[in-house]
Amino acid sequence: MFTNRTRRRITTLGVLGATSLAVAGCGGGGGGGGGTDVEIEGDFSGQTLRVVAAWSGAEQQNFEAVLQAFEDATGATVDYTSFGDNGPTYIQGQLEGGTPPNVAVLGQPALLQSLASNGDILPLSDETAGVVSENYDQTWIDLATVDGDLYGVWFKAAHKSTVWYNADVYDEAGATEPEDWDGFLDQLQLLTDAGYAGISVGADVGWPLTDWFENVYLRTAGPEMYDQLTNHEIPWTDPSVEEALEVLASLWGTDLVQPGGDQRTFPESVTEVFGADPQAGTVFEGDFVAGNIAADGNSTVGENALFYEFPSINGSESSVVAGGDVAVAFTDDEATDALMQFLASPESAAIWVELGGLLSPNAGVDTSLYPDDVTRDIAESLTGADTLRFDMSDLLPSAFGGTQGQGFWQEMISFYQNPEDIQGAMERLEAAAAAAAS
Repeated sequence: MFTNRTRRRITTLGVLGATSLAVAGCGGGGGGGGGTDVEIEGDFSGQTLRVVAAWSGAEQQNFEAVLQAFEDATGATVDYTSFGDNGPTYIQGQLEGGTPPNVAVLGQPALLQSLASNGDILPLSDETAGVVSENYDQTWIDLATVDGDLYGVWFKAAHKSTVWYNADVYDEAGATEPEDWDGFLDQLQLLTDAGYAGISVGADVGWPLTDWFENVYLRTAGPEMYDQLTNHEIPWTDPSVEEALEVLASLWGTDLVQPGGDQRTFPESVTEVFGADPQAGTVFEGDFVAGNIAADGNSTVGENALFYEFPSINGSESSVVAGGDVAVAFTDDEATDALMQFLASPESAAIWVELGGLLSPNAGVDTSLYPDDVTRDIAESLTGADTLRFDMSDLLPSAFGGTQGQGFWQEMISFYQNPEDIQGAMERLEAAAAAAAS
């Protein structure tokens, strides 16, 4: 495929307990240890690739370990820059300056679609698209496809359909993991009867509440209606929206919820459940709750900090609302394509998986590499879900779906504060969606 003649090989040696890399020339062995080989064709010595993403701190260090593996295998130099929370602005500035990176990792499918429509990023090569098709569920492929062309490789995912609970509190109250929404409310009642709040919510900003709506709507309306609402093919006054809001009101309008949620941050809601003096038994949010629990330092994930999947509603099948980060290419050259192929491979994800902190949407990743049972269970729930849809708010126009103080975020806060006003909430949501689309 490449004009360069040297072939390098990366071997992942899982038996060492951390990812080790062995580089061999053409015809070289796998380095022993029974690892899985991935071949990268091309000697890119002397070439420098620029990669940008949001990750900083520990996440940056782990991603740089992935990039180091590519450097070791190909001879290329990869310079990484973190753009923090300013991805769209940073990318636009690079494009206007005529200095786009080789590869960017983006958290918003809408940004990928915009860049693709403007011709700023390139479709994946046939070879890279083939690696993606071998390892990813069709939903992830569709999310990175624009006008029939595949543009991205999903490297990191977030599972946003996990409900976390303090097992010590549950045991004291006689509560258990529920099988469905009605059972969920029953268990929260047991916690309340035992003197705890059934569930703590952090809703000082709207994004946790949009996650609540998205999970309920996916289970009550189904994936096709979810897509239609996301694309505003049906209005927010549709009966399906009313049904989802009624389900939410059956919880938010009760004393099962800890008071003061609209003044509580999301991290504070986690501390209410897993702090030194728990006040509630349950908190809903994504797999990243585990990081908040660890940072708090009073509970241990896998011991007293456990999770169950967001409950089924009306017999709905296993469903996951997901987020994620997708790699896209701005430059048309062999080294960039080789990096995109590498990022699409299970072997690249395995490097970060073993280091901890990565949930991979790549179904080819060996789940035994995850560092603990809880993360492994979450990863298998993500890749094995009957239905998977991306976070709706990240797919909507940002003026409606992702701006503090307005649109979806703000209207869900208003509904949380007054869950009896279902009709008013629908009308305000529809007005905000229409205004953002105009």
